[in-house]
Amino acid sequence: MNYELLTMFNTVLFSIDQSREAQEAVATVANIVKTYKSRLVLLSVVEKEETKETLPDAKIMTSTEAVAQLLQQAQELFALKGVETEIIERSGVPSFTICDVADEINANLIVMGCRGLGLTQAGAVESVTNRVINLSPCPVLIIP
Repeated sequence: MNYELLTMFNTVLFSIDQSREAQEAVATVANIVKTYKSRLVLLSVVEKEETKETLPDAKIMTSTEAVAQLLQQAQELFALKGVETEIIERSGVPSFTICDVADEINANLIVMGCRGLGLTQAGAVESVTNRVINLSPCPVLIIP
């Protein structure tokens, strides 16, 4: 394999929340990280009520304890797959925070689950996923 391909995704940022789509993305993320021998950073954002950015029916992650538990569970799940992870917990507006962290850690790829972008056109335009795609400092892989 070409050396450039192996270094293509040195650092992968996996933004996780409590959604089914994020859980389903774990296998894909593990595969990418193993294939490219990448550093995997798990990020979850504690969202303050006043900065609520998610769709109305989305689970809002406003508890630092719930986010810490989610990150710990994800770290253990990746460990079972033979993948080491680092975890970052931040608070703020999810789309901006995800992009800021990607920039801080020099991520080469952001991976995130997609939550029902097809529900309404307005929902798709205002979604966290869409904002990350538009603001990201690196490629974004969306897992449906």
